[in-house]
Amino acid sequence: MFRFAICNELFGDWPHERVCEFVRGCGYDGLELAPFTLAPRIEDVTLAERLRLRRTAEQAGLHIIGLHWLLAKTTGLHLTARDAATRQRTASYLKELARGCRDLGGEVLVLGSPQQRSLPPDMTMAEGVDLAAATLAAVLPGLEETGVDLCLEPLGPEETNFINTLEQAQVLLDRLRHPRVHLHLDVKAMSTEAEPIVNLIERHGGAARHFHANDPNRRGPGMGDVDFRPLFAALRGAGYRRWISVEVFDYSPDPETIAAESIRYMKACLPG
Repeated sequence: MFRFAICNELFGDWPHERVCEFVRGCGYDGLELAPFTLAPRIEDVTLAERLRLRRTAEQAGLHIIGLHWLLAKTTGLHLTARDAATRQRTASYLKELARGCRDLGGEVLVLGSPQQRSLPPDMTMAEGVDLAAATLAAVLPGLEETGVDLCLEPLGPEETNFINTLEQAQVLLDRLRHPRVHLHLDVKAMSTEAEPIVNLIERHGGAARHFHANDPNRRGPGMGDVDFRPLFAALRGAGYRRWISVEVFDYSPDPETIAAESIRYMKACLPG
């Protein structure tokens, strides 16, 4: 029904081979990569290295499912910049990320990157949507070329002031109206919305192409107050049949415990 993955930045400076072996040993089927764990920029990762990373994962029995934290730790890139040259650079980089994702065997780009999308104080939400739509429109040919999906990730107001809710993300999706651009659902982010998470999943789960499992306390699923059993039931009811990927921000007590306990808990929460 669901397939479980985990994000690689949790493991810090572990070699890719060790990450793959450990993650597969825990029972995960997929690995999601943050580009900054590979190199300062995705262009710095050669095709030969991309294929080596992919082959290593596949030999361990894993599938590299895609990339997230797309613009993190970059400079000179911004989704909603008024400067057209900055938006052009950003679109070009996102297209290169799509190519990198394809080469790694992945299928999805998760567009979070709060610092590279936030609006200045004098910019309205409407202007931000206009600028973001212009940037992403230039990325669409790259998505078509590679067959990779781009997923818009709403984030809580403590992280950014642009696209804080699934409804706001839907406004941008409606502007683009492209079969390669979709919604992303994240438990921690959905917890900041006024509606219960279950209601949000019931309404938006069928349109989503990716899902991050975590807790509002920034730890893994099952390590906080959120009960994932009704969330998984709502996802199944909404017709979601894609990846559930663990993304945490608090790495205590250690990567091994987080990875092992997260998948143990999630499997125990699966609908019967």
